[in-house]
Amino acid sequence: MKHAKTATQNACKLCNPLGACLAFRGIENCVPFLHGSQGCATYIRRYLISHYKEPIDIASSNFHEESAVFGGSHNLQVGLKNVTAQYKPEVIGIATTCLSETIGDDVPMILREYTKTYRNGTPMPIMIHASTPSYQGSHIDGFHAAVRATVVTLAEKGERQNLVNMFPNMVSPADLRYLKEIFTDFRLPCMLLPDYSQTMDGGPWGEYHRIPPGGTPASAIANAGKATASIEFTSTLAASKSAAGYLEEAFGVPRHQLSLPIGIKESDKFFDLLETLTEQPRPEKYEDERRRLVDAYADGHKYVFEKKVILYGEEDLVVAMTAFLREIGMMPVLCASGGKSGQLKQRLIELIPDLEEQGIKVREGVDFMDIEDEAKILKPDFLIGNSKGYTMSRKNNIPLLRIGFPIHDRFGGQRAHHIGYRGTQELFDRIVNTVIEQRQNASSIGYTYM
Repeated sequence: MKHAKTATQNACKLCNPLGACLAFRGIENCVPFLHGSQGCATYIRRYLISHYKEPIDIASSNFHEESAVFGGSHNLQVGLKNVTAQYKPEVIGIATTCLSETIGDDVPMILREYTKTYRNGTPMPIMIHASTPSYQGSHIDGFHAAVRATVVTLAEKGERQNLVNMFPNMVSPADLRYLKEIFTDFRLPCMLLPDYSQTMDGGPWGEYHRIPPGGTPASAIANAGKATASIEFTSTLAASKSAAGYLEEAFGVPRHQLSLPIGIKESDKFFDLLETLTEQPRPEKYEDERRRLVDAYADGHKYVFEKKVILYGEEDLVVAMTAFLREIGMMPVLCASGGKSGQLKQRLIELIPDLEEQGIKVREGVDFMDIEDEAKILKPDFLIGNSKGYTMSRKNNIPLLRIGFPIHDRFGGQRAHHIGYRGTQELFDRIVNTVIEQRQNASSIGYTYM
């Protein structure tokens, strides 16, 4: 008899405002601010620092018992005043937590009161508010909510410009740098949001910066409504929740929705779109990257063919990785996510029409106990996902290939490529080497030549 679960055990997701804080960190001269308890900010700082290996300040309205009973308006206003005085930011990104959402704080009203009280004829930071309670959604929902709130707050109407908006999803700083390189090579001006390629993966400082250099300028985001197109890497995000969807509805900027470009097929779609938008062929260097990737597929196919994989993570990453794994001949026996968009299976079927015939199981809203129960039945060759699956990997002696976020038990997660021909090449090499290592470890001979 199957019993209903009463609690989550090791959730396959992180909290909603964490994603918002990362997105706000991708705006130039912006301070992320949590309206809630100090513990929320401490937890989020710990997770972001362990992955990106960079310092990050997250302000907090520092709720206590009185705030929980009578509301956090006073705390929020004092906090904003202190942050403005100490950090002198151009932007403050305010994300709400479970506590402030549960007691029903009207943050937009509080911000209007704050502006009326403290403006005094002096410039004030731009304040962006995103509603991000953790009991509703996951870190990726908070990420998208912050990006949309930023565009809603800053985008302005005007004459069309030779400009494309790029909303890349929650990819690595290395992926963001690769995207900027691609747009530069196509000579296509791009408003990339968010851009934490430097703020979350920068060089050493001679002295501490309270707000690190880098990020997308607010002035650039203001031009988003004047762009000729928006590109958004997502398979499961509804237009009503997306920044590109808002720009299409409010300013008539066409929204081009693509899956994360992982694998040859999905990367081709991205480069084909850029060729259409620019009316010019892709630079030869990307044709070279594609040719090398095709050659690698041929060389490594014998190692990966029909290997069984359990794949988990954010829904968009799972969709893109599943298509990639089928492209190289691997079998994702379980595609799992802690997200609950209700779109995961349908998006997978659109990319892999024979999904059910192949026996690929799809589960959303799961925790790692659910995934471990499935693993005992499916007996995969290895796991692909973030570091939160390590306990399951160790306990069941199943190798884990780490991708996505968070990677906090290995070094260099912020420099891991995932997208485009270059990112796919690195992923493929790592997968093949994981298979080879598994064979070597299981061999009684311990051979060294492959």
